Amino acid sequence: MFEDLEARGFQFEFLSHAAAILKVDFPDALDELRRALEHVSVPIEELIGSGGGETKGTQRLRHALAELGWPKETFTIEKRINGAARESVSHVVDHVRRLSNGVVALELEWNNKDPFFDRDLENFKRLHAEGAIDVGVVVTRGASLQDALVGLVRRFADERQLAGVQALLALGLNPTRRQQSDFERRVRGGQTFREAWAQSFVQDKYGASTTHWRKLDDRLRRGVGNPCPLLLIGLPASIVTFGEGLDIARFESDEGAPS
Repeated sequence: MFEDLEARGFQFEFLSHAAAILKVDFPDALDELRRALEHVSVPIEELIGSGGGETKGTQRLRHALAELGWPKETFTIEKRINGAARESVSHVVDHVRRLSNGVVALELEWNNKDPFFDRDLENFKRLHAEGAIDVGVVVTRGASLQDALVGLVRRFADERQLAGVQALLALGLNPTRRQQSDFERRVRGGQTFREAWAQSFVQDKYGASTTHWRKLDDRLRRGVGNPCPLLLIGLPASIVTFGEGLDIARFESDEGAPS
């Protein structure tokens, strides 16, 4: 189904018969997902310059999905008694694909706090139970990307020959006092500055308590979101690219811009 993407390291998992539902009822949605994902790339400068926020690369994925007919949508579930509204609950979903025979909903969790997975999965469960969606999709950092982050950041530090905090400042990075103290502690422990900065940066910005594949899998093993049919997609380390020579300061100034 996604053989070309799997060869590049993308992770896919289908739950509650999602594979059969998507393949039989929503082949166009599958093809659109494949087309959007096959062009995803995140230059290392974006990954670092975003400061842990959403990168320009993931924003480009959002734009690609929107152009393919997957806009953001708010679902409102309202209960009425004798025609009078008594209770109303709204669910905002990142991307929704409406087709003639059903609805596919997608959430992209690049780097939120991991409880956002609970919110997304419970929203999908509720919307599926109410007949508002047929399948939920969650896209997040895959295991290979999470495992490779320190090495990727260290490679950037080596290529830029970063030798201290002044080198970070020259790039447009502005570590806090707390972060600088962490660098110093690690260096005193025997690490080089590059090792210290890479490990500290990843721990601070893309740590274990953020949204990535293993945190998503933890929820699924506990049954969160069950029985909504789900497609889970993990973005691989191979989407991170080197050699663009981009200006990090430009990404820092754009941090927080709407996606």
